Amino acid sequence: MSTLITPDLVALDADLGGDKTAVVHRLAARVAGAGRATGADALAEDALAREAKAPTGLAGGIAIPHCRSAAVTQASLAFARLAPRVDFGAPDGPADLVFLIAAPEHGDADHLTLLTALARALVRPEFVAALRAARTPAEVVDLVQEVVSPAGPPGTSAGATATTAGATPPAAAPPAAASGPARTLVAVSACPTGIAHTYMAADKLAAAAKEMGVELQVETQGSSGSTPLDPAVIDRAAAVIFAVDVGVRDRDRFAGKPLVQSGTKRAMNEPEVMIREALAAADDPDARRVPGTAGEGRTASDGGDRPGAGSEVRRWLLTGVSYMIPFVAAGGLLIALGFLLGGYRIVTGNPASATGQSYALSWALDNSFLDLPSIDPTEGLRGGLAGYLGALCTVLGQAAFGFLVPALAGYIAYAIADRPGIVPGFVVGAVSVTMGAGFLGGVVGGIIAGFAARWIAGWALPAFARGLQPVVIIPLLATLISSGLMVALLGQPLAAALTGLGDFLTGLSGGSIVLLGVILGLMMCFDLGGPVNKAAYVFATTGIGVAEPSPANLQIMAMVMGAGMVPPLAMAMSTAIRSRLYTPAERDNGKAAWLLGAAFISEGAIPFAAADPLRVIPSMMLGGATTGALVGAFGTELRAPHGGVFVFFAMTQAALFVVAVLVGAVVGALAVTVAKSIGRQPGGTPGAASEKAMAGAATPTGSAARASS
Repeated sequence: MSTLITPDLVALDADLGGDKTAVVHRLAARVAGAGRATGADALAEDALAREAKAPTGLAGGIAIPHCRSAAVTQASLAFARLAPRVDFGAPDGPADLVFLIAAPEHGDADHLTLLTALARALVRPEFVAALRAARTPAEVVDLVQEVVSPAGPPGTSAGATATTAGATPPAAAPPAAASGPARTLVAVSACPTGIAHTYMAADKLAAAAKEMGVELQVETQGSSGSTPLDPAVIDRAAAVIFAVDVGVRDRDRFAGKPLVQSGTKRAMNEPEVMIREALAAADDPDARRVPGTAGEGRTASDGGDRPGAGSEVRRWLLTGVSYMIPFVAAGGLLIALGFLLGGYRIVTGNPASATGQSYALSWALDNSFLDLPSIDPTEGLRGGLAGYLGALCTVLGQAAFGFLVPALAGYIAYAIADRPGIVPGFVVGAVSVTMGAGFLGGVVGGIIAGFAARWIAGWALPAFARGLQPVVIIPLLATLISSGLMVALLGQPLAAALTGLGDFLTGLSGGSIVLLGVILGLMMCFDLGGPVNKAAYVFATTGIGVAEPSPANLQIMAMVMGAGMVPPLAMAMSTAIRSRLYTPAERDNGKAAWLLGAAFISEGAIPFAAADPLRVIPSMMLGGATTGALVGAFGTELRAPHGGVFVFFAMTQAALFVVAVLVGAVVGALAVTVAKSIGRQPGGTPGAASEKAMAGAATPTGSAARASS
């Protein structure tokens, strides 16, 4: 393996410019001049882009600008001991020791491990002092080689009571700083590049915990891989610390745990404070918690160490759906607003258009605020200013809807292959729309694109081709594979299946539509924002995403929204009817659930379901099925995909829709109240188990219901 640093990459007591931009450019020039990068400017731009996300200056006069760049052909370290010092955003002033850590976009695990070893060594005072005392570039090279040498474990600062996941602790633990047993905490650290801050934050937390007599285990989700924490360790942890600048992988493993969260910089600068905050959160019943239900992120087959196939597929699909939902919400509400302003016929063909364009498109293209459209009085269509604004909203909404399937496929591929999967995923999603395969093609194509991109990303290419791998080779070949299969083999069968499903739905009437309402109502209330709920929601929204949706599709959307409003409203009613059945925290959640239910945010019922699933979920399913059946029987149609009571303008028979929702909410409220009364413990208060589970339940947010889980 080639060395990471050579004497020509070292500058001692050098003036490299008056600001960090100049310093980064000069160090990048050294890397490129040594033949380790294809261009200094490209490397510097990537490093400065990472710098813009969060400053890389550390306490003690150290800075570690770093990046993963397509310009880098060989993992490298460039070092400068500056005179004068330059500000890199550290809390205690400018830096005199600067390491530019340059990793290839898809670097091999061995090199990335060595780069992270250097980052961990920078938290050790003796190593930093030796860098300041070095007299020649060769001495610096020797110091760095010593800490990144694979002969021994680099940069270990974790002791027996403070370790990183996968490390073997020493035999004896230090005595606790206070009397009584040591408290147990777990932590996760992660940063965008996964090279430096991830591991430095982990070691700072581990060292601080050791000094404080606190048992801490840290999972580093970095570029050199990670060893997931043992589920048993997570179970006995009193609280969890997330020192992250990006999302936490497999976050559901920590569901219900008291949480302290901040960026990696704070963990490096104030590790003791974060540990004290975590200990305080463990004793505070009102502390912030990791959302979700404890244990839902594990599978029976693996005990939680590694996700099973079912969990992985679920994660891929939910990732795609979650990223797709904002397009649904924005596009659908814009179209609904277009109907409000311009009338529902604004999406029909305009006879005056020579190319058969809709009123919306022709007015948006051919008219303006100074030349408003003028039409004869027509039912369901308005001209003038309202019509022109409605046309603009409709065209914008339809454009947003055009991204539904590409976004679904693109982010399914992203969940499988990370960034390399985005381009082939989006392209195969667009091809699926062209072929008429719709969301079925998006799901299948996204999975194919993700696996193709992940496979190609694992190729060991020669050094001269590594820079082309992420920007040319992966997008080109993965797109050819996935989109080629969609066009040649999969598109037509999937389109036929989708057409058959649409024809079946269009033919539903009378008792059949009521039965469908029952099924959709059960699905919407089964897991309150989980995969079953999302499947029903996507099924409905894709049906109204066409230019002229059928009445059956509009009814399905109304049934799904109505059933999804029931759980929060039912729980709000129940807490008001029999408040003594609920804890104070649950009663507070019940007050908030009125608005959440009215806005079609089903997750407002999650805290109640998490605390008492066997009583709450069946009751909510009963209420949701009732509402779904009634909405279907009433024939209510809805053209907006979200909004609850705030989109009545896009609904037919809104009064009957309200009746259906209220009846379902009453049924659900009575069912859950009776169920809780039967299972109520003597003494008139809820059980301790419910109180504990309630404390760990997710707190609903104001985000769109379908976008979170």
